[in-house]
Amino acid sequence: MPPLEEYTEYLRGIWERRWLTNDGVLHQELERRLSAYLGTEHVSLFCNGTIALLVALNTLRINSGEVITTPFTFPATAHVLYWNGLRPVFCDVEEQTLNLDPARIERLIGPDTKAILAVHVYGIPCDIEAIEQIAGRHGLHVIYDAAHAFGVKYHGHPIVDYGDLAMLSFHATKLFSTIEGGALISRTAAQRSRINFLKNFGIAGEEEIIGPGINGKMDEFQAAFGLLHLRMVDEEIARRKVLAMIYRERLADLPGLRLLRETPGTEPNYAYVPVLVNAVEFRLSRNELFQALRSCNIISRKYFYPLVSRAPCYAALPSADPARLPVAERAAHDVLCLPIYGTLSASAVHRICDVISACHRLRSGKPDTIVTVG
Repeated sequence: MPPLEEYTEYLRGIWERRWLTNDGVLHQELERRLSAYLGTEHVSLFCNGTIALLVALNTLRINSGEVITTPFTFPATAHVLYWNGLRPVFCDVEEQTLNLDPARIERLIGPDTKAILAVHVYGIPCDIEAIEQIAGRHGLHVIYDAAHAFGVKYHGHPIVDYGDLAMLSFHATKLFSTIEGGALISRTAAQRSRINFLKNFGIAGEEEIIGPGINGKMDEFQAAFGLLHLRMVDEEIARRKVLAMIYRERLADLPGLRLLRETPGTEPNYAYVPVLVNAVEFRLSRNELFQALRSCNIISRKYFYPLVSRAPCYAALPSADPARLPVAERAAHDVLCLPIYGTLSASAVHRICDVISACHRLRSGKPDTIVTVG
């Protein structure tokens, strides 16, 4: 949270201007500052990332047919397809990144395929080059759900500069937050203009509506929070990097625990610390470790479990068959995201690692003591 007194100063300005929403002063300032920070030209702010994805599909006029996407994601990724009248086709993921597996994408392309909606899971870049080549061969659009990837760079370029469009989420749980919020990163001024019409009911002027739009605007209160948060984000990333390195060092040699590798050429944002738990080697299942941590006041997340493809609204789709998604199914049952945030102390991370190590030793027949972290 930014300092309350600084947020109050922004509120004072909002009260004086009496301009609460609809492209206000703070909204415009946040777009400019985000554009400069991210190193990308065309930023359009939204009330949340889900609406931004909905508009992304409409911007590219994708409103029928099929879209290939991942089952290993937050439900919103698939839900935006449903709300646009599109049929999700679930593709399995790679072992090393848990992102869409390019080797499996091409065999899923059919006459009704219109696009690939890929997710940079945990901020780890997808195989951008392979996806781009596949899309080029088949004339498909590519949209990236970059909800986890704020500030990530890939070979020196902003991750949001890849694909036809990229979405960022600024939800309260994200590395950079506007409480609720999101953005679409587009490629041209004309594309950005269309996005801005679509997110404002399709209104082009006081007496002109150019098409069916939606209300996706960010208000001044969210923008104020975002302007303050943007001042803090570099320090937040730096602190998280220190904590992530402690986790990597302490957990690297524990049998049955696997941390995802950083992709070569990537500048990560350290938004998440996911581990995969091999129940046989670690001697505890993911669920057992989750409960053991919870008993010590350590809140981890089964993120993402269950798979989106398991939801009743999608489970009947042929592509949702668990037999077709073996890597994603295994990951959903093994993954655990450990606590990480800038105000978490290094000593607390060491204690969390102590608990995890002690759990393994206890199950391995080596008595130990589990300390409480609280």
